[in-house]
Amino acid sequence: MSDILALAYPWTKSIHIMAVISWMAALFYLPRLLVHHTERVGLAGETHELFAMMEYKLSKVIMRPAMIATWIFGLCLVFTPGIVDWSMVWPWTKAAGVIAMTGFHEWLSARVKGFAAGQNSLTGRQYRMMNEVPTVLMILIVLSVVVKF
Repeated sequence: MSDILALAYPWTKSIHIMAVISWMAALFYLPRLLVHHTERVGLAGETHELFAMMEYKLSKVIMRPAMIATWIFGLCLVFTPGIVDWSMVWPWTKAAGVIAMTGFHEWLSARVKGFAAGQNSLTGRQYRMMNEVPTVLMILIVLSVVVKF
């Protein structure tokens, strides 16, 4: 099995990077949709239905598959011999960042379900603040992998 992972390494890494880019794009965009849904649309009417559909499709058709692909190909990289030295700090900080990013993803998914049900308890400002979470986590993850601190 490790021979297959080693041979597939360039493909695995390429697909992992593409999945991460897709996942991050959705994680950056969805909170912005929620800001506008909160501040400009409200929880009823035709525009609400449009926003709810856009949020749902972004969450289920783009964001979730991208997260799953990120995890699958990331784990393949982890199990490729010689790629990860678990005695260093960086794999642990990256893992913590990816787990936190997944938690943020699930939090957003819950917000999308709430909007679809006509429920929202957060303000546009709170969504704007939450929009910074994936940026902070991305910085942690990229620095962990590239700088290997």
